[in-house]
Amino acid sequence: MMLGVPAASAWAQTAASASAAASSAAATSAAATGLPALVPTSQISAGDTAWMISATTLVLLMTLPGLALFYAGMVRKKNILGTMAQVLAVSALVTLLWFVAGYSLAFMPGSAWLGGTESMWLATLQFDKLHNLVSVHPLAATVPEAVFSMFQLSFAVITPALIVGAFAERMRFAGLLWFMALWTLLVYAPVAHWVWSPDGWLAQRGALDFAGGTVVHINAGVAGLAAAFILGPRRGYGQVALMPANLGYTMAGACLLWVGWMGFNGGSAAAADGRAGMAMLVTQLAAAAAALSWMLAEWIVRRTPTLLGLSSGVVAGLVAITPASGFVGPSSAVLIGVVAGVGCYWGATGLKRMLGVDDSLDVFGVHGVGGVIGALMTGWLADPRIGGVEGSVATQALAVVATLLYSGLVSAVILWVVDFVIGLRITDKQEQEGLDLSQHGERVE
Repeated sequence: MMLGVPAASAWAQTAASASAAASSAAATSAAATGLPALVPTSQISAGDTAWMISATTLVLLMTLPGLALFYAGMVRKKNILGTMAQVLAVSALVTLLWFVAGYSLAFMPGSAWLGGTESMWLATLQFDKLHNLVSVHPLAATVPEAVFSMFQLSFAVITPALIVGAFAERMRFAGLLWFMALWTLLVYAPVAHWVWSPDGWLAQRGALDFAGGTVVHINAGVAGLAAAFILGPRRGYGQVALMPANLGYTMAGACLLWVGWMGFNGGSAAAADGRAGMAMLVTQLAAAAAALSWMLAEWIVRRTPTLLGLSSGVVAGLVAITPASGFVGPSSAVLIGVVAGVGCYWGATGLKRMLGVDDSLDVFGVHGVGGVIGALMTGWLADPRIGGVEGSVATQALAVVATLLYSGLVSAVILWVVDFVIGLRITDKQEQEGLDLSQHGERVE
């Protein structure tokens, strides 16, 4: 395997004889092919690296503990620990899969549909303190490749973890692990390559997704919808009130998501620069606008504002601004937030009733609908002065439809296969008992 300079067993010998000029030339050559390359450590920006490490930490905080708390508060008491265990296990599982193959399939050059195998087992990641050499990826040439791959891992971790909310309280733990493992490699990695790799077919057509509107939110939303359809509703759904255990957990989780989202969107600039700063500002504005617009819609329809509605509105705004965050200014961000708050409220209520599906924690209603709103409005509102590119609603619509179809269909096939081989759904007795005891032998006292 080649990285622009030889790697593996000959790497140290090459490093010893390489000059800074030769390394720079190698980096330029590798960048042209889309492969990582070894460069002198002097080419690394300390500021960019520090920001990207911080952003990565913030995004990991979104999942652990942010998403775990957000979901745990909305399920019933007997399922709190089981839901938290699912999020934690998915995070650990995806981390190792990213190390084995996910990063390479998503971010190495390959076909228009899938990346190459050059970085299986993270083989391209190198650091030689003795000779002052470090590998960098062309998409983030001023930070070590280890930092870039970790930042992208944090996205790969939260995306399948989001799906957990759609089938909350009714999936077997073993079935969950098999589904998430296959989904990460067969759905997340290809869609990430389509959109974020320069040779991906949607990237080639000019699709804009700064931080994951299609790759993360539409992808997870429609996969969750497929899972909710295939597993069927919870016992008593639509007949008895399935009351959340602790909305204080949910509010705390939503706030952790809000704070962590600054790294999610700001870090996607891959630099400590003005674009990162603008991405953070518009993220804050959209979240605030969506929280208030959801609250107002709920106040009008139900005659009362709720903490759950405010928390859900925050997430709706964060979801919708994600694809646009590196392409729009403050006024556009407020507009996106207002539309997302109202649109996702409808997605979690009216649309959910129309579909007749028990999407337990409204993964499609918030992430799917919010992702679609954000993607399409990015095409309309993208400002070339900020992102350097023109937007196209038609191109954004193509990316939305492609993601919905591919993720929905492949997710359904994976679910059917896993269900046939080992089974997906817990028994009625186990569901009545709850995930905590039936799957893990634990409970909240």
